[in-house]
Amino acid sequence: MHIELDGESLTIRDVCAVARGGASVALSPAAVAKMMASRALIDRLAAGDEPIYAVNTGVGLLADVRIPREELEQLQRNVVRSHSTGVGEPLPRGVVRAMMLIRANVLAKGFSGIRPLVAERLCDLLNRGVTPVVPSQGSVGASGDLAPLAHMALVLIGEGEAEFENAVLPGMEALRRAGIDRIDLHPKEGISLINGTQAMLAVGCLELDAAETLARAADVVCALTLDALRGTPRAFDPRIHAARPHPGQGESAANLRRLLEGSEIRQSHITCRRVQDAYSLRCAPQVHGAVRDALAEARRVFSIELNSATDNPLVFGEEILSGGNFHGEPLAFQLDFLAVALAALANISERRVDRLVNPALNEHLPPFLAGHAGLESGLMMAQVTAASLVAENRVLAHPASLGSITTSGNKEDFVSMGMTSAVKFGRVARNTRMVLAIEALAAARALDLLAPLKSSPVLEEVRTRIRRVSPPIEGDRPFHRDIQAIDGLIAEGELLATDEHG
Repeated sequence: MHIELDGESLTIRDVCAVARGGASVALSPAAVAKMMASRALIDRLAAGDEPIYAVNTGVGLLADVRIPREELEQLQRNVVRSHSTGVGEPLPRGVVRAMMLIRANVLAKGFSGIRPLVAERLCDLLNRGVTPVVPSQGSVGASGDLAPLAHMALVLIGEGEAEFENAVLPGMEALRRAGIDRIDLHPKEGISLINGTQAMLAVGCLELDAAETLARAADVVCALTLDALRGTPRAFDPRIHAARPHPGQGESAANLRRLLEGSEIRQSHITCRRVQDAYSLRCAPQVHGAVRDALAEARRVFSIELNSATDNPLVFGEEILSGGNFHGEPLAFQLDFLAVALAALANISERRVDRLVNPALNEHLPPFLAGHAGLESGLMMAQVTAASLVAENRVLAHPASLGSITTSGNKEDFVSMGMTSAVKFGRVARNTRMVLAIEALAAARALDLLAPLKSSPVLEEVRTRIRRVSPPIEGDRPFHRDIQAIDGLIAEGELLATDEHG
């Protein structure tokens, strides 16, 4: 797969492909032409006496400090060096690759006033497998993700650290081994590399892709549970959902109907007196659907941001304008919303787990799904683990975007905290996937106990896939390996060949 960057057409699918290392990248000829045109203006302005922010002035509160012409290149190096203040665990390799790709695409729009060479070097790093070491903490998401992007930019000038061929090396050594020349930053090029939302957006795109898989898997796992609890699919009747036509709700209801079609278990209790199921079963389309809709809105916002000019100042023809497109608020809101949505998905899943294992909440399954209750504890503690993950999600779902702290001498007096939103959203996504894995483990066990009755053909195939990584339960055993194995199935989309997107 080859991706040409033009600043206009990058997709989340492209980002995922490059992050995983399977696609090459280059600037389009049209992008090179646009970049050269805007660069010409910067060269003229840098040679003149008019003050231009970050071209011949300091940055932040120091914007009123004029820089002599002979020190303009040193200014750009200093900007990159001084902003490299990140701390904490490095971002995953895929996130950094996504960040470099998105940054190169932003520069390709031609509003940044930098030479094509700078974006081409980012493409070289991607194509030759050089990945800067970028700490995960240090961004407040206002003048963009300054610290993460600065650590990325350090490697372009032969400094910092980078991973190459599974070794972490000094930046210059990584470039040498990969056969890439370092660059000298010309006026405005340092600030153009570090001003933008690309770190939070990189995390957001990759986690969104994973969350969309997770949301679809939730329908599959819920269907297993509903059949195991002898629930009714009547609440998924299309007439109900047409009367409240939220797109995600309708999609989830249709999916649950199809997943449960042809179940022997359903036929065995079709004349029972139960009028309706508990909310965690009956309202699954309303909850799962709301999650789907939140994901769809985030995809819309992220897709716009992928092809937006987010640095400062920007070049428009013969004019250079200062603004605030680097502010991460649009992304921070979505990332916070997504954490809330996935936390709800984990909440409802944990409630279904409790219904599977709690003898007070079902009439036909043994306590905690144990073979010999008392002698064995069965899946008692699996539900406890799910409860623990849900509790952690509740803390992580608190919006980071509400927590502005003034920075840069009160010049940057309202910030988005979008990178914090992104990182904690990723943690919520991983916790939620584990909760769904626990539900899948419990539901598969419950279905085993209903033999010889079978679920629908589709769900029986799902149970077979679960059993390939998690053997039937015959007495107590350490269940953490089962949970982790099913978590892997969900992450890889192995439960989705049966759903509407498989």
